[in-house]
Amino acid sequence: MSYEIKTGNKQETPILWTGDFYNEGTGSGDIFDTLKEECGVFGVFGHPEAASMSYYGLHALQHRGEESAGICVADGRDFNYHRGMGLVKEVFDKDKIASLVGDMSIGHVRYSTSGDSRLTNAQPLVFKYRDGDLAIATNGNIVNEPLIRKQLEMSGSIFQTTSDTEVLAHLIARSPKDFVEAAKEALRQLVGGFAFLLMTNDKLIVASDPHGLRPLVMGRLGEAYVFASESCALEVIGATLVRDIEPGELLVLDKNGFLEDRFTEPKRKALCAMEYIYFARPDSDLNGSNLHSARKRMGSRMALESFVDADIVTGVPDSSISAAIGYAEQTGIPYELGLIKNKYTGRTFIQPSQELREQGVKMKLSAVRRVVEGQRVVMIDDSIVRGTTSRRIVNLLREAGALEVHVRITSPPFKNPCFYGIDTPDRRELIASYKTIQEMCEEINADSLAFLSPEGLIQSIGGYSSNEYKGGLCLSCFDNDYPTQVDFGGEEKDGCSC
Repeated sequence: MSYEIKTGNKQETPILWTGDFYNEGTGSGDIFDTLKEECGVFGVFGHPEAASMSYYGLHALQHRGEESAGICVADGRDFNYHRGMGLVKEVFDKDKIASLVGDMSIGHVRYSTSGDSRLTNAQPLVFKYRDGDLAIATNGNIVNEPLIRKQLEMSGSIFQTTSDTEVLAHLIARSPKDFVEAAKEALRQLVGGFAFLLMTNDKLIVASDPHGLRPLVMGRLGEAYVFASESCALEVIGATLVRDIEPGELLVLDKNGFLEDRFTEPKRKALCAMEYIYFARPDSDLNGSNLHSARKRMGSRMALESFVDADIVTGVPDSSISAAIGYAEQTGIPYELGLIKNKYTGRTFIQPSQELREQGVKMKLSAVRRVVEGQRVVMIDDSIVRGTTSRRIVNLLREAGALEVHVRITSPPFKNPCFYGIDTPDRRELIASYKTIQEMCEEINADSLAFLSPEGLIQSIGGYSSNEYKGGLCLSCFDNDYPTQVDFGGEEKDGCSC
């Protein structure tokens, strides 16, 4: 099954972004309205240089969050932590890392949101409670968090942040049980997608939601255990990937050793498909499948489902390069670097001039005129959100002299908001939710437009048992089939507030 329609060319007036700096906020004023990154977590147990290991691990996960970064370490008695706004390399320097002494640590990178961009929400969040210190870092979203927060506030809780993570801390602190049992009890009350790292003065707890919606892997570095949102973060410190954390699993690491436990029975396995399509780095492995290889297969399958005769294939940097290579290999059409990304504009705090605002797209992305001029181009991209980004890129190629621009998207149409950690626009802003494929094609000014079928996506990803429902993936953003309850009488939340 494929989705395709052809239309003629049209010209448009460029839509400009607003704001004080180039990547400010998440609204439609953002010059590139792609899906917003999630967050990344990294944990170390049993390594004397835990802080340094976390620094390098978080640096490898930087693509998952650019707003803030933090590391908390424990030496068996005390906590020491540092958090700040900005990139990992901006938040930490040699002296700050040297001051974080301990053999156990958890770290976090947070993605940028509008309205909640403040240091109090930077993680790990650190608390004092009856049994000592508690630090928590998470990736994901708790759908029923507003309901739980309201109940806690009505019974006397006072919150310091707007982060989901603080709800878990309050639930643990209110339980009369020991820390591990209190954590299990608290986690069972949460609905959503989450990967948690919880640390006390002498324990590290690792937990994944019952559906495994958010990725979390375990590695070994000598005698030390390492945990990360993606396996690429293990590679950078020389750790070996052991396995993925299973849905509903809870691991306890302390002086008594390593305990494999769980806080609930696993439910329908539903790892976020967008991890494979867009979020995770191509050198990461998730559930036995390498991201680069999976994306190449998506491109190859796209070619089989929706071939178009053309002169060159190009991918939108960076997440679509692998798929573009796969499409080119399958069709025999040459792959070319028709689009180049400027990696140094993403976090500029300099107010651009009005002239630069009018050339905003070209600050971030440029077409290689000598490559695309006079050519029929197949442009491979991973998704279409509002449609404005696709239109801008298509027009870049046309301005550079492309004769035709055929757009191929290596995912099904993105029609529904995510409740599990991806900060998506309101359903009414998702172009696929209210326009036909033909109308979308006209909107983005393409000669043709096609999307990968859900079946093609599942088969391309691979690495799953054939008896897993939908290949063990969450496809709710495409098919509206959410693995958890998402309606709590108006007391629910989508997006990402970790």
